[in-house]
Amino acid sequence: MKKSMKSVIAVASALVVTIVAVIVINATKQNAASGPGGFKKGGRMGGGNSVFTVRSAEAKVQTLNDYVITNGEVESQSSVDVFPTMSGKVSSVNVLLGSQVKKGDIIAKIDPSEPGTKYALSPVEAPISGSIVSSPLKVGTKVTTSSAITMIGDVDNLQVAANIPERYVAELRTGLKAEVYLEAYPGVVFAASVSRVSPVVDSATRTKQIILNFDRKDSRVNAGMFAKVKLYTTKYSGKVVVPSDAVVKNDDGSAYLFVVNDNYSVSRRSVKTGKSVDSLIQITDNLVQGERVVYEGMLSLSDGASVNDLENPKPEIKNDAAGSSPDLTQVQSGSASSAAVQKKAGNEKQNGGNRR
Repeated sequence: MKKSMKSVIAVASALVVTIVAVIVINATKQNAASGPGGFKKGGRMGGGNSVFTVRSAEAKVQTLNDYVITNGEVESQSSVDVFPTMSGKVSSVNVLLGSQVKKGDIIAKIDPSEPGTKYALSPVEAPISGSIVSSPLKVGTKVTTSSAITMIGDVDNLQVAANIPERYVAELRTGLKAEVYLEAYPGVVFAASVSRVSPVVDSATRTKQIILNFDRKDSRVNAGMFAKVKLYTTKYSGKVVVPSDAVVKNDDGSAYLFVVNDNYSVSRRSVKTGKSVDSLIQITDNLVQGERVVYEGMLSLSDGASVNDLENPKPEIKNDAAGSSPDLTQVQSGSASSAAVQKKAGNEKQNGGNRR
């Protein structure tokens, strides 16, 4: 009998210890899941739904302007290489880089003499009027009739020659707008337009050359300058546009985003995308202008989640102090008046009993 009692007590003790351990473990988990002040981690106080901090942007219908960036060189619109009429050595040079010349001016002389012979110097004349836009050959240089002594160009009318990769050839046409940047003037934009497109693709470089004319003359632009060209090609219009970061791509190629509702919850919405330029992308269906989409913090969201939108904060609800809490002075005054009435009634009752 004693052994049976001991067994029962042992089993009961073990059961009690187990129950206490389970209660302690559950309490520990609840405390760990709660933040300071009774707030759930990442959520509201007292076990409400979690609130996620996000940033959103408004969907707008706007035009995306695609572009190609390439390098180019500033040159004269009209330039001519100057060749001698006889072979020999450069005897003298009468011009420098940038010198102004007129048609017929002698810019250099060639000595066609050979050892044992003596010939008169052969003059090299300027075929057109303009400026020397390439450095002339130095005295003593041997030349032939196919050796260019220098180049003469019209520096008052400049252009930019640039090469465009073959994959963009289908988009090239005259009239396209471009922005030209020169290293000598950081941050300054020189507007230009395409005036000519080469009819052939260079088989060596797989590029097609374009010529751009500046929209207006600028004395800061000089022939020979290195240029960076931003050529605008195709415009994509008529579609809703959102930040590219707002769109989440699935492995199967489908896409979705999160739309912020009026009650500051979000709805996951499948969408189809269109053209993308820089950090913007077109949404071709299932989204209308004016809706706000999450572009930062969306990877932690699920359909129906509550959010705190830093770009469009939720309006604060202001309580009316006078209507929400009674005036303590009036309450105290009313309580005192009630006590006085009760005391007076009690005195009158007592006096009436004495009169009897």
